[in-house]
Amino acid sequence: MKFSVTILGSNSAFPTSKRFPTAHVLNAHERFFLIDCGEGTQLQIRRNKFRFGKINHIFISHLHGDHYFGIFGLISTMGLLGRKSDLHIFAMPDLETILEFQLRYFYEDLPYKIIFHPLQANEPELIYEDKSITVESFPLKHRIPTCGFLFREKKHDARIKKEMIDFYQIPIRDIVNIKQGADFINKEGEIIPNNRLTFPSGQQRSYAFCSDTAYSEKIVPVIQGVDLLYHEATFLHEKADQAKKSGHSTSQQAAQIAKKANVKKLIIGHYSSRYKDVKPLVDEARTVFRESYPAIENESWEVPFITRDQVEAK
Repeated sequence: MKFSVTILGSNSAFPTSKRFPTAHVLNAHERFFLIDCGEGTQLQIRRNKFRFGKINHIFISHLHGDHYFGIFGLISTMGLLGRKSDLHIFAMPDLETILEFQLRYFYEDLPYKIIFHPLQANEPELIYEDKSITVESFPLKHRIPTCGFLFREKKHDARIKKEMIDFYQIPIRDIVNIKQGADFINKEGEIIPNNRLTFPSGQQRSYAFCSDTAYSEKIVPVIQGVDLLYHEATFLHEKADQAKKSGHSTSQQAAQIAKKANVKKLIIGHYSSRYKDVKPLVDEARTVFRESYPAIENESWEVPFITRDQVEAK
């Protein structure tokens, strides 16, 4: 069961010849979630060979152009490709008004429905849930209302060993309970322990997206212990005053949040265009939090499936 993030865009404000504005794709069990949609996103989707029809949910953190200007072309392309399934967009309420104008003027014959889900940036909120994952929005500290997003797997049921079903003649009615941790009692009254019948269940994997935001420790309890944290790092710390004024963070501050939240791995991005080479930003972050890495276009970060037995053995 795959759980990975692909960076489509890593720059702030506007595209450069080498970096696109913010956009990520999360693949969670072959469900594809687009997070932010800066200019050039659909080009990057093609480059990374994601199927447009597989993207059914788009999450927009806030309404600065470098985080949503790509959505208009993407909507059009999906229509031209004959999409039929609903497209769900999660964003601040004003985007619905903007989209309504676009739909009336440009996309009158769109062959699919857009279902809009308004966000609020006041407190954490569960905004999406299916059988395998939940998505929670939470407030970030920026110049306009902005949300971060926390993607978390639901608890995995254990996988039953097929050979045990035949060996112990386990009825179908008992399989669900066994997957959820129950032992099995056979016809002779013998108790067959669950760990003999199943493979170990896996640890719940998680990904948090925090862009754009000034330094704020309020998010630490929300993202505590996540496997993968993306946190904006627009400036080196020598520009801390400018970061604060513009509602952004430095690489050092991003690393401080990662350390306080005890995350497994930090990805920094949303780089200012002044930095042609992002290595100094990464080096600065690593002085605070060693597991810091750069967001680079077309690179993916996979969170491995780890069983609970493997976690306990460490």
